[in-house]
Amino acid sequence: MQKTISSVLLLLSLLLLALSTSSSAGKFLSAFPPFCSTPDATLPQKQTYSGKDFSLPSSKSTPSGMYAKSYCLIDADTKRVLYGKDENNKMPMASTTKIMTCIIALEKGDLKSKVPVSAYAASMPDVQLNMQSGDSFYLKDLLYSLMLESHNDTAVAIAEHIGGSVEGFAELMNKKAAELGCHDTHFVTPNGLDAKEHYTTARELCIIASYAIQNKTFLKIINTPSHQFANCKGSRKYSVHNHDAFLNSYPGAIGIKTGFTGTAGYCFCGAAKRNGKTLISSVLACGWPPNKKYKWSDTKKLMDYGFTNFDTVSLKRQKLPDTLPVIKGTKNKLSIKRTNKNPLTLMLCRSDKITTKLNLPETLKAPVRQGDILGYEEYYLNGELLSQSPVIAGETVQERDFDYYKNIVRKLFFWDTELSDSQTYQ
Repeated sequence: MQKTISSVLLLLSLLLLALSTSSSAGKFLSAFPPFCSTPDATLPQKQTYSGKDFSLPSSKSTPSGMYAKSYCLIDADTKRVLYGKDENNKMPMASTTKIMTCIIALEKGDLKSKVPVSAYAASMPDVQLNMQSGDSFYLKDLLYSLMLESHNDTAVAIAEHIGGSVEGFAELMNKKAAELGCHDTHFVTPNGLDAKEHYTTARELCIIASYAIQNKTFLKIINTPSHQFANCKGSRKYSVHNHDAFLNSYPGAIGIKTGFTGTAGYCFCGAAKRNGKTLISSVLACGWPPNKKYKWSDTKKLMDYGFTNFDTVSLKRQKLPDTLPVIKGTKNKLSIKRTNKNPLTLMLCRSDKITTKLNLPETLKAPVRQGDILGYEEYYLNGELLSQSPVIAGETVQERDFDYYKNIVRKLFFWDTELSDSQTYQ
């Protein structure tokens, strides 16, 4: 059967080829592949821009005299690392852990729910709210206790309430970390007390923080100077105060969280926003007692470096060709579409280089279905892939078959006006 069909197709092709030698038939057939010419693809060449092209200021010197063993500064929007040292090293992070504890509680819990206090939660070491076993609090109030005073008993009570147990809550924390692409982070406790497998990196802590500050309730909590509340019975009253000195000492500061243990040393994860630019920094192992102020000094140096050297630029997307050539198809070309039309916005310094590249084939082979990924629009920052957006087929082009040639013959000899070019061959 296959041989018969192939023979018929060959005869039809020969017939059509013979007819194409006559001027009238040739003119008619020139509207149909393979008798019409296939257009050449004109793909744009890659382009490279530097910070100079955007009139960015000359770079200032990098921070010096840093105390932290590991630190990182990122652009909150793109997660690009602007500066760092050993930012991918796994390190204990003390109470900066509570950034994740808070965001899990906000996403999984009900702020109006009552949180019971277990004997285990009440037994946590300082810093404590000094909860009483058997007592209960509203989750909303405990989040202020968690983030403003960094109470360890509060963290465990929240974990048991949301996750059923500390272990169950840690599973939620680790799942969220994985969702954020933080594969060098692992949580064991909700409060950050020293534990063997409890760690993150300076870079991934910044990524977690950049996600957390997108939550309006989270932002409200970490920017609150003080909060007063009582237990659910109203029998005990509490007052918590914000101890984030960075919040009131750096222009544009918006938090976020301090931490300290004997193993982790002083830690801090901070955020600041100026002129539409939001930076996230983290410093880990930033001194031990009595050097409590080192973390503020390091954080300010990182932020100053970021705001001084980097500006937000918007890069227009490359112009795509309207079509790409197609071989062995019922059309000799098809329209293409980009999936991301928005300009590429990112923070650059003067020495940065951006390269744009359209990674597409010069010719396509039928069949091609509408929505098929044909290639990618790529942007490279200093040689590393920064962004990749698919370019897709804007229409379907079928492969030429027996019915395709049969319909051409029908139109040629019988002038089947019911069959239009566009609807016959697609």
